[in-house]
Amino acid sequence: MARTARVSGSSVATERPAGLTGREPECAELDLLVRDISAGRSRALVLRGEQGIGKTALLDYAASSATGCRVERATGVQAELELAFAGLHQLCAPMLDHLEGIPDPQRDALRTALGLSAGPVPDRFLVGLAVLSLLSDVAEQQPLLCLADDGQWLDQASAQVLAFVARRLEAESVGLIFAVSAPARELAELPTLAIGGLRDADARRLLHANLTGPIDPQVSEQILAEAHGNPLALLELPRGLTAAQLAGGFGLPGATESASALEETFRQRVHALPDETRTLLRIAAADPTGDAALLWRAAAAAGIGPDAATPAAQAGLAEFGVRVRFRHPLVRSAAYRSASIEEMRQAHRALAEVTDPRLDPDRRAWHRAQAAAGPDEDVAEELERSAGRAQARGGVIAAAAFLERAAVLTLEPGERARRALAAAEAKLQAGELDTARNVLALAQTGLASDTLAARVELVRARIAFAASRGGDAPLVLVAAAKRLEPVDVKLARTTYLEALSAGIFAGQLAGPGSSMWDVARAAAAAPAPARQPEATDLLLDGLAAYYTVGYDAGVPVLHRALKALGNGMPVADELRWLWLACVAAVHTWDDDAWERLSARYVTLARETGALGELPLALSMRANRLLLTGHLAASEAMVAESVTAMQATGGARTPYGDLQLAALRGDEARVSALADAASPDVAERGEGAGMAAVGMANALLYLALGRYQEALTAAQLATASPGNVATPPWAMAELIEAAVRTGKRDLAADAYERFADMTDASGTDWALGHQARAHAQLSEGQRAEELYREAIARLERTKLSICLSRAHLLYGEWLRRERRRIDARAQLRTAFDMLDSMGVAGYAERARRELQATGETVRRRSAPARNDELTAQESQIARLATQGLSNPEIGARLYISAHTVQYHLRKVFAKLGITARSQLELALADAFRNDEQRASQSHVSTPDRAATAAAGPPGR
Repeated sequence: MARTARVSGSSVATERPAGLTGREPECAELDLLVRDISAGRSRALVLRGEQGIGKTALLDYAASSATGCRVERATGVQAELELAFAGLHQLCAPMLDHLEGIPDPQRDALRTALGLSAGPVPDRFLVGLAVLSLLSDVAEQQPLLCLADDGQWLDQASAQVLAFVARRLEAESVGLIFAVSAPARELAELPTLAIGGLRDADARRLLHANLTGPIDPQVSEQILAEAHGNPLALLELPRGLTAAQLAGGFGLPGATESASALEETFRQRVHALPDETRTLLRIAAADPTGDAALLWRAAAAAGIGPDAATPAAQAGLAEFGVRVRFRHPLVRSAAYRSASIEEMRQAHRALAEVTDPRLDPDRRAWHRAQAAAGPDEDVAEELERSAGRAQARGGVIAAAAFLERAAVLTLEPGERARRALAAAEAKLQAGELDTARNVLALAQTGLASDTLAARVELVRARIAFAASRGGDAPLVLVAAAKRLEPVDVKLARTTYLEALSAGIFAGQLAGPGSSMWDVARAAAAAPAPARQPEATDLLLDGLAAYYTVGYDAGVPVLHRALKALGNGMPVADELRWLWLACVAAVHTWDDDAWERLSARYVTLARETGALGELPLALSMRANRLLLTGHLAASEAMVAESVTAMQATGGARTPYGDLQLAALRGDEARVSALADAASPDVAERGEGAGMAAVGMANALLYLALGRYQEALTAAQLATASPGNVATPPWAMAELIEAAVRTGKRDLAADAYERFADMTDASGTDWALGHQARAHAQLSEGQRAEELYREAIARLERTKLSICLSRAHLLYGEWLRRERRRIDARAQLRTAFDMLDSMGVAGYAERARRELQATGETVRRRSAPARNDELTAQESQIARLATQGLSNPEIGARLYISAHTVQYHLRKVFAKLGITARSQLELALADAFRNDEQRASQSHVSTPDRAATAAAGPPGR
């Protein structure tokens, strides 16, 4: 949550900054921020208060007090809300000479976003990382203070990027201060200083200091009441009253909200101006650029000369110099909103006529749209072209606004529906789900073809999936796919794949008609592809067969799909389906394909800057690394995934974190993660998250020897048998827990279903798990043969966790058979493997079993150290050992290269090293000690219950 502190004016007996009566606390906070950035620390702050409360004056104070700092400013303008990256361009334009100092992919993304060059559509988070690197590079020379006034009017693309930067600031000597008069969603998580009204004494002092004549006491009290401590109101409200009203108290209106009262005061002052001056102000208000040359050209086109500016300047409402500046945004608002609709159109028409279509085509198109009195195909076409340019720069919100306005100006129903549909798709892409639904309603009014109607249903379904990953989204996507079948077979089949993805997420929380079986039955009946099946066709057919015919029918087709994926596919398509392909690899027990595809997934997400896709890729890769026993590497992937989600502000289910904590035997961590995740996944209808919680608890309680709890958890994880939302080896955990609790009938039934799947797969990974499960249900020589088969098969895989657990189960069986010497060999192998990998929970179980054979096993003690690395320091250190440069590490972790260097200095100091070449060895020692300490802190000391769980000792 953002830290919010309310600060009202006070009467602190210190020297007050000029023009900031009663604002000593706020000034002190700004002084502290400036000192911090001057000392090499970064800060972000939002000043929030109503219009006229003094935010701009505080920004001016911060700028004037930041001696020794470079200061850059931007101001949000309501009329520029729909122009992508307009605010960012304002702020960054003076610093673009530093572009060569940032990594190439970031530089290209930022240049494309700002319209400085053409290129692929940049990911908005890559643009954010580019701005972070740019500001950091500028701050290398001189501390940098960035001020954004009227932040509530920043275009959404700029606000998202600057909020991203503010969240990632750390050690760059950069300060960011936003001033907003209304809550801004993008800035909601940033530290906030609420600016209240002045206290009575300071308000009274400010009012009387600026009066030019006598004032009746009752009028004074009324103005004070009406102003609510708002400094601008205290200065402006008296100007709306005559000398007689001030002195005699006649005709004063009742108290109102200060902002509305202020605007009404300004409206009256504007209304008192000559007609030509009002027209000039109206044109100036309609132009967000403040470009005086443009204003005078537009004024000349409207027949207005320069003399019209004099009355407005004399009234203190606006300044006309190199740039046009209104006294306050409320003056701009009053000048614009006091006009009739036709007068507003005339102002925009004048601006459109003099705006260069080559240099600023988008602003010209927007003015033409605002000037249009009714449908106008020429303007609509121009808006559509502007949408294309905005989309190419990554400004999807701007593209949506252009397209929506184009649809409104389109008379022909089919064209109107097509443009409205495109606007809805852009809003969906930007995450604006509610407005996407509203625009989609406009598209439905003119559906001239079955194709268009089907695409409307598809967008509606995708909105449902985006709003709730599971729930009823699969059902809606299936309906859209069926609607598409007669008009676009390829898109229909793709939509069925989307429905299958939604079904995986829904899992056991799927609504009626939305289960994987329901989706698969519909997909199985889909028309065949018109040409040679592609990888996505095979993926669809394989998954459909998996559910409708049987596992053995789906596996061969899925193997073909996994081999074909990526062959000649566009990168965007490959990236889109890699997650589902990885899921298919897991459920066909294809270890090699999972390794190849999960690595490719992460690589592509990073190379293309697809930061929205990266968390899923990292989570999938983390799970793969986990089973191979590379817990440190898996943890690094999990940490990077968390960092990516924090940076992008997305919702996240901690799949990797849960499994990691479970294998380490960290019950408190598993419980905390599960408690935090369960309400979110339930709200999103994400049954896959529920299954992940059950799977983590099953792993944990099996490690701790609490088998009844493990059984309950495993039953939750496998509540929807065959659903690919649950890893296929979850059934093996259920079998182990059922055997240990004496529920052999339950175990035997689960084994029959499990063996059908593993036989069909035929891989060593699958058959190794099958042999391990079968051994637990067998006795004597047959059990021993099966344990040995399980070990032999799993040794041919890279899955060290699975192999070590097979050794553990075999050793436990041998001990129960009273073969102590043989048991010790297997248990020692299991313990050494598990302990070396840091799998503390299962290592402790192996240690207990070894003790039960009579062998003394000591926990390895780790010496006390004062060099513990923070989570971020560990991430940076690990990446540094992989040979990544500081900018490359920064790109991975969404921080600046300067912050990377700052943390590396701390890492070197803590580890007592002086060069990167020493880092790998020092980290190995530090991380080994961390794992040993974790083993001692997470796993309970064996007690009678644990000893009983280990079973009777052998001779």
